[in-house]
Amino acid sequence: MSDELPDSLIPYDEIVQEALRAVVGRVLGQVESSGGDLPGTHHFYITFKTQAPGVSVPKHLTERFPDEMTIVLQNKFWDLKVEPTLFRVSLTFNQVPAQLVIPFGAITAFVDPAVNFALQFQAQEGDEEPEPHEEAENDATPSPAPAGDGSNVVTVDFGKRK
Repeated sequence: MSDELPDSLIPYDEIVQEALRAVVGRVLGQVESSGGDLPGTHHFYITFKTQAPGVSVPKHLTERFPDEMTIVLQNKFWDLKVEPTLFRVSLTFNQVPAQLVIPFGAITAFVDPAVNFALQFQAQEGDEEPEPHEEAENDATPSPAPAGDGSNVVTVDFGKRK
């Protein structure tokens, strides 16, 4: 008798990843419907793959962040538009405005440090481990993340067993 589990014919990992990314869409949709105002001290760090299909970022940013970048939605953002598969937002980087289009499938992390909440997503099929990167310096005034035990971090890893 073998200890190996059979490969699932149901793509559970993809279904869970899609559901978790829908959380990001719902949260951003609530911000959009409130006129772009974040409630209380909430603010978001959103990390995404800059080369993922459907991502639109100005060339000077993709040159600086060729693999992955993190943006902050806090004080200085506008024109937030949430669609079923992506969101659009305008930010400034060194006082230069830029519109970004980010499909939910390109997101690798979503963090709201105000309440110590974080979601991390698997890299899409075929992606390699993300390289360390510095955060994009969009013109925001991020507050430090509260110290915590990480109990609000949700990480889903469906690695294949060998």
